[in-house]
Formats: sequence, C-alpha cells, structure tokens
Amino acid sequence: MKLNAGISRQISLSMSLVALGIILLVQISSYALYSYLIRNSPEFMAGDPTDLTPTREEVIWLVVTTFISVVIAVLAASKLSRRILAPLNSVAESLRQVAQGDLTARATKYDHAMGEAAQLVADFNHMAERLQNMEQERVFWNAAIAHELRTPVTILRGRLQGITDGVFVPDQAQFRNLLTHVEGLGRLIEDLRMVALAESGHLGLQKVRASLAGEIETVVQLAAPWLQVAGFSLELDLTSQPVMSDPMRVRQALLALLENVRKHATPGLVRVSSVVAGGAYRLRVEDQGPGIDPAMADRVFDAFQRGGQSPQSGSNGSGLGLAVVRAIAVAHGGEALCRQSKLGGTLFELKLPLG
Repeated sequence: MKLNAGISRQISLSMSLVALGIILLVQISSYALYSYLIRNSPEFMAGDPTDLTPTREEVIWLVVTTFISVVIAVLAASKLSRRILAPLNSVAESLRQVAQGDLTARATKYDHAMGEAAQLVADFNHMAERLQNMEQERVFWNAAIAHELRTPVTILRGRLQGITDGVFVPDQAQFRNLLTHVEGLGRLIEDLRMVALAESGHLGLQKVRASLAGEIETVVQLAAPWLQVAGFSLELDLTSQPVMSDPMRVRQALLALLENVRKHATPGLVRVSSVVAGGAYRLRVEDQGPGIDPAMADRVFDAFQRGGQSPQSGSNGSGLGLAVVRAIAVAHGGEALCRQSKLGGTLFELKLPLG
C-alpha cells in the first residue's frame, strides 16, 4: 500500500532540495566565472591579491546568482504553500458554510495535496456527508413519528368528542374500543423507545442460558388464534439447544415477526423453526408469499420501511416491528436477516450467538 509522506517530512525534503539547488548554482556558476576570468582576463590575475573589492564581473555574478536563487526559493515556496494551504483553505471555507447550516458544503480535493492535507479533506467530506445524512434521517423520523401518532390520537379525540357531545353512547363497547386504541398507542411508543435505546447502545438485556423452545411455543400458542382467523396455519420445528439470551426480548421479537406475517403475508402455511448452525442460534419465521423484493431485503429492518413503502402509503402497521426485531438481535450481539423462503415467500431470521 502506498503511504503518503507527512507534511513535515515533505517540507524538510523540499527545503533541502531548494538549498541544495542554490548551493549547486553558486558553486557551478562561481567555477564557470573564475574559469572565464582566468582564461580571458589577464588583468584579473595581475591584480593586487590583498584587494578585496569585487570586480565588475563578480558584482554581476553576485546579482545574477542572488536573483536566480530568490526566484527558485519563491517558486518552490509558492508551489509548496499551494499544496498545503489550498486544501486547508477549502476545508476552512466549507466549515464556515457548515456552521451557517449548509450541510451540502464539501471541501475541494486536490490531486497534488500533501498526505495529511489530503486526508483532512477526505475526513471533513466524510463528516459533512454523515451530518447531512443524520439531518435527513432526523427530518424523516420526525415526519414518520408524527404520521404514526396522528392516526390513533385523531381517533381517540374523535371518539371522546363524540361521547362528550352525546353522539356516541358511553357504554362498555365504546370504552373497550378506546382502550384498544390506547394500547396500540402504547405499543407504538414502546417500539419507538426500544429502537432509540438500541441505536444509542442502551437497550438493556437480562440474559440467561436456557432453551428457547418453551418460550417460542408460548408465543406461537398466543398468536395462533388471530393467525388462524386470518387464514394461516402454523408449523413448528424447534431445537432444544440452550443459548445465552434474554427470553422476554426473544418473545417480543418473535411476536413482532408473526404480527408482520399476519399483516403482509398471503394466508397459508407459516413455519416457525430454530436451528444451531455456524456457531449461532437461528430462529426463523417463513411464509408462503408474496415475498419481498431482494433489493429491499437489506432495508426491510429499517424503521418505517414496511417492505419499501413509505409511512404515507397507507399500509397497515407502524413500520417499527422489524426495526424492533433488529434492535433485539443487535443488542444480543447478533443480527436480523431477510431472504427468500423455500416455501415461496419470505424467511426472517433472528441470529443469536450461542455464548
């Protein structure tokens, strides 16, 4: 790998070359001058050796060599300063633009910039790009969260206003309906909290070493009634291999995966399985369709994606369920994966390290 020389080393090298060039210029030109005087000016040799007054030729030589030395030094210093200062000035100007709120500002790259200066430009541009991406994500999150909170709050306000105005009868059915919306709002807030904690690295786990087969069966039994009503049938294939994990968080992730199947998959067989492969515990949920575009497989776990649809697309759900699954996987030191299932639909996998 080619290494860029440091600025201090290049400055020292450049100044040394300038000094060497000037020394060679003086030595060679002085040798040429006195050779010429000795051969062509007999009066020069016949002069008084104690007279230190420079001759006309020596004065001309001193002026010419001094002028040439100054030109060489100025040209070398100018070229060196451009290689150092041009990238620094570009970074400084871009910093002022960023400070004024223009996150699209980028420092100019120079082909002949010195090592540290070129690296400074690259680091600044990378930082500015990350700041711009973070700002775009912040705006997107604010809009998405506002969209998700607006619907349940609007429904609650409308229902309560109707009860207050006497439009709706304040009976048990109405209060149960309101409670359902409040619970959904609570789940949305909890999902947002979990994703935020995971991204900040503060999602706490209570890990124990135990088999998750019993926990998975409990979640499947809980989800079976509403999955069957939606036209799904369940198949289990579980391993009893113990794994170091937080059972409550694993139950939460599996419930989110089954809820995702209920909302987006084609009614049919749903297979829930667990295997130990590649030194990891793998909890899988597969369906029979319609599947996810392979181009979206890496992004489906991003918040508010809904398989590539925007929050304003009108799709059911908050778009946070799969983001919660990934948050739980990452908190365990694992990962969440999505790929095509052999059943014809999508396979979601929660991969957890065994240790």
